[in-house]
Amino acid sequence: MKRHVITAMLLCLVVVLATPLFAADGAALYKTNCTTCHGPTGAGDTPAGKMMKAKPLGSAEVQKLTDAEITTTIANGKNKMPKFGQKLSADDIKALVAYVRTFKK
Repeated sequence: MKRHVITAMLLCLVVVLATPLFAADGAALYKTNCTTCHGPTGAGDTPAGKMMKAKPLGSAEVQKLTDAEITTTIANGKNKMPKFGQKLSADDIKALVAYVRTFKK
């Protein structure tokens, strides 16, 4: 019986240690860093988005990009889009990429 308890405790410890303490929240990061241009729906229809010709994030043009391509765009900027690579961590950018995928039509 003790062996089962110890095994269960070790398994729980492994799960806890393998889970990041602070998982990046893509929706919150998007709201803070992206809505000014891309808008809450990702349509790019805000005044700033229209002026900068922000791409609609749910469009086929954006959604066909690989995760690596979207990561590069977020990190390094593109056209009038600013760079976020020094402001956001790799985990933050990964969470943003996952959130961008939620706009798929």
